Amino acid sequence: MTLSAAMALAAPTPAGAEDTEPAVVVNGTFSSPTVPADKTFTAGVDGWTSVGGVASSTRAGHPQGFQAATLGWNGGGISISTRLRGIRKGATVTLTWDDNPDICVTSGNARRAYTTTVAGDTNTPGSFASNTPTGKPNWFLGRTYSFTAVEDAPQITFTSTDTDKPNCGALIANVAAKQTAPPLTPPQGGASSDPCSGDAKDNPQCKDLAADKDKIEKCPPTSRDCLAGVAGDGKAEKDGIAKETQAVEDFGKVPRDQDPNKAAGDLCALPNALTTGLQPGDAVVPPSDWWFC
Repeated sequence: MTLSAAMALAAPTPAGAEDTEPAVVVNGTFSSPTVPADKTFTAGVDGWTSVGGVASSTRAGHPQGFQAATLGWNGGGISISTRLRGIRKGATVTLTWDDNPDICVTSGNARRAYTTTVAGDTNTPGSFASNTPTGKPNWFLGRTYSFTAVEDAPQITFTSTDTDKPNCGALIANVAAKQTAPPLTPPQGGASSDPCSGDAKDNPQCKDLAADKDKIEKCPPTSRDCLAGVAGDGKAEKDGIAKETQAVEDFGKVPRDQDPNKAAGDLCALPNALTTGLQPGDAVVPPSDWWFC
């Protein structure tokens, strides 16, 4: 790998660079709630904070047939916002969407103006204006706004800035996002991971452990006498080893070779006691034929 390639890999990804990992935008196509067939708008935007509502696919006239959220409602301009779930602090994000001046404005009206904002001192609000009003759908496809998340699940907001006929705000549709997630960081340790931290340090077991640790730390590793005072002299262990050694020696002294007749004679006491009272006719095969004794 060349030096320049290594530097490129090490450099952090700035906001505005290509973000490729898809991120979830709840109800980004504004399909919910569905506008009834006999209406052009319905109140509410599921998954978003809005005092307004959504335009039907017929009213919106989006080339892909989407419904659209409006930035104008009840005589004035409004805001709509939502949180981008699954995006962590430190991620770079590229937001995309489409906008339309809506058919309620014509060539005599100004282009529909609005801002896109997200928290963060370095995230400058984006200012946008729709295509020229014509009295019919005139969509701009593929607006973009890039930022660096300063919190988990950052909130994005579209806000109308219209001064000309603000009740007829821009229509927003097809909101999507991609991100470059920040690297995962290992969990941070601390006093809370120590079972003897805080009030637990006064437990008898923790006091004993602390005392033993203190004794060991004060002993140089070359001092047998000092370490013996902490760990003991091992007398019990030595006695146990000595007993095992003696048992092995005693086992080795047991004679393994013995005269067969003597061994059989020692074994005959029990069977002889069981067969002494048997008469020749009491068994098909006399004991003397099937037993050594």
